[in-house]
This record gives sequence, C-alpha cells and structure tokens, in this order.
Amino acid sequence: MFRDILIVFDNQKICPEALAYGREFALRMKVRVTFLMLVHMSSVAQTFLDSKSMALRRIENHAAKLLRLSSGTYIQQGIEVSSVFKIGEPAQELLKFLTDRPPFLAIIWGSGSDLPGKGHWIGRVSGKMACPLLTVSRKEHP
Repeated sequence: MFRDILIVFDNQKICPEALAYGREFALRMKVRVTFLMLVHMSSVAQTFLDSKSMALRRIENHAAKLLRLSSGTYIQQGIEVSSVFKIGEPAQELLKFLTDRPPFLAIIWGSGSDLPGKGHWIGRVSGKMACPLLTVSRKEHP
C-alpha cells in the first residue's frame, strides 16, 4: 500500500501553491510526505576546491532552512514529513532516489505551478516514474 507522497523541488525553488496542495492531499489521503530538494551540480562545479566546499556548505544550509520552513505547517497539522537534499544531476538523482524506496502514491512538482518547458530534466524522467506526476495551477481571481 502506498503511504507516501513525494514533493520535488528544483534548485531551491519552492512554489507556495504546491506546498498547500501537497498538504491538503496528504491530509485527505492520510499519508506521509517526503520533500526532495535537488540542486544541479553545475551550480557549484565551476569554483575552486576551497571555495567549492564553502559554496556547498552555503547551499546545504540554505536548503535545510527552506525544507525546515516548508515542513512547519505540515507538522502542525499532524503530517509526518521527511526531507532529503541531493546535489548532482537532478534527473539521475531523482531516479536513484525512487529506486531505493517503495513506490509513492504520487509525486508533486514543487517548484512551480506548471511543469517547466520542453527539454527540462523532469520531462525526461516523468515517463520512468511508477506513479503520477502532479502539478498545481494558480487560481485565477476575478
């Protein structure tokens, strides 16, 4: 039985509507939530070794802060949350992550209200997922 949903964030970008949708979905389905933040290695790969380690530490600290802030309202509403942070090639990191775990009920794109354009890494791996990839839409206000 599927007991988790996964919310994927790309390069530390978090969409508030995706967080709200994930929280409502988790409450409705009575499931746990896993946040997966993926940062492309090219963000830090072009620096010298000493400054590269400092850049990695800054990215890790910022990601930890974002994930902690994002999980706050989930925890307040009694939703079990876990967070994972990966640096590397995002498509590969996501597929490795999915391989090591039981299937998710759904994966929610957490970095925008729509999927990124053609050629983005999430589009290349979406067909390899064992569950649906969901997005949210911003509600139009009249």
